[in-house]
Amino acid sequence: MPDYYEVLQVHPRAESEVVRAAYRVLARKYHPDHGGDPRRMIALNDAWDVLGDPARRAEYDASRAMSPAAAAAATPTAPPGPFARTATPPPAAAPQDGPAVATPNGPAAARPDARAAASTWSDVVHAGPPPGRPSGTVLDFGRYAGWSLGEIARHDLDYLDWLQRATVGRRLRPEIYALLVSFRGPSATRPPTGRGWSGWSGRR
Repeated sequence: MPDYYEVLQVHPRAESEVVRAAYRVLARKYHPDHGGDPRRMIALNDAWDVLGDPARRAEYDASRAMSPAAAAAATPTAPPGPFARTATPPPAAAPQDGPAVATPNGPAAARPDARAAASTWSDVVHAGPPPGRPSGTVLDFGRYAGWSLGEIARHDLDYLDWLQRATVGRRLRPEIYALLVSFRGPSATRPPTGRGWSGWSGRR
């Protein structure tokens, strides 16, 4: 099916007056009586027959939304950077010998070297917009970038459990531990050890 919006050179969300004006301008330019291209004029008329009628335009928009090409064109592109997000999860790697490597998306499968693990930083699938009621530090990396720790705690305690033990979450360990205690209780939560933890009293 041709892209009628492209034929009329208008945006898919253009108002009906804009679509009508675009058709009239292009029709004057390509009309055979004025030395225009007959095939182009036929394409313009076909597009106007659909987009000029509100009911037919609505049906066309619905069918166009299900088109893979339209869906790909409508998908926003993430800006480049160390934490760029992909629209679909990466294919699972075949198991290999080597130590497990932590990534912002959780523990990764065993990989042969650190360079292979580094690619996982750009393979994070984002969890979507935060649910609301933010509290605490807001993450700027990983699947929950833009979410506060309090929002993550209400949504995914296992991720916080992993994050407090990962190197990338070192500076957040006291805050994460306090959240885990409040949701699971002190007996069900084991405090992490290591740098960034010693000397913290646990009182907020």
